Amino acid sequence: MFKDLFQKKKYAVVPSERTKRDIPEGLMNRCPKCGTIQFSKELEKNLKICSSCGHHFRLNAWERIAMTLDDGRLFEIDENLISEDPLEFPGYASKLEQQKANSGLKDAIVTGEGEIGGFPVVIGVMSFDFFSGSMGSVVGEKVARAIELATEKKVPFVCFSTSGGARMQESILSLMQMAKTSAALAKFDQQGGLFISVFTDPTLGGVSASFASLGDYNLAEPGAIVGFAGRIVIEQTIRQKLPDNFQTAEFNLKHGQLDKVVHRKDMKAMLTKLLDMHAGKGEPADVQ
Repeated sequence: MFKDLFQKKKYAVVPSERTKRDIPEGLMNRCPKCGTIQFSKELEKNLKICSSCGHHFRLNAWERIAMTLDDGRLFEIDENLISEDPLEFPGYASKLEQQKANSGLKDAIVTGEGEIGGFPVVIGVMSFDFFSGSMGSVVGEKVARAIELATEKKVPFVCFSTSGGARMQESILSLMQMAKTSAALAKFDQQGGLFISVFTDPTLGGVSASFASLGDYNLAEPGAIVGFAGRIVIEQTIRQKLPDNFQTAEFNLKHGQLDKVVHRKDMKAMLTKLLDMHAGKGEPADVQ
């Protein structure tokens, strides 16, 4: 009892406002899964993977391209396609300009030509930081054109998807992109084309219900949320509690919706393996 009276009390140190101002913005990042705080530069060196729990942070399109294509070199196509406001949806035009300024992108996908492991490919990379990766007319058109280019050049098509679904501000025009991209893939398949689809966190709605799920190989990053409707909507509809890991890549793999969950550090090697297998006209690769 008396010993406790003379012990030095421990106090939490609260940074002053001046100290907070002195810390550069973006210097550190907190892992949303385990809470570990890491220097941003160290996180980037680790391909934006938490060193403590392995959580895969989201990447923008250009970060994904840099770590996937040989030398990070992309010969971009259709870079000047931009979304307009065909339905004159209230506030949509101004939001588009804001999204362009915030993300540095013209829309939610970047497409082009490059090489992976020395094999030529046409690639599409979606970015969640532009309108939550939603698919409007431009996204659908760029995907369809990329598929047509892959068909013409007889090279594989690789697509990294991340999306909240169809873009509501374009209404039926955005939903039409589901049919258009799927039709383009059907023609590509008839010509013997190889399509490798990679789901990243999250891929939902009209994107997951169309071209993203039509790969000859459907891969996903660990922990990526893949599904159609959101968890809350489903639970309210069926009036049941869903499993904690519902819609994760691992859950989808277990239930036959994916071919393999691939760690980000292993993704390029896996893509190279698949491309090499099909370039040699061998049997479909074992991705287990």
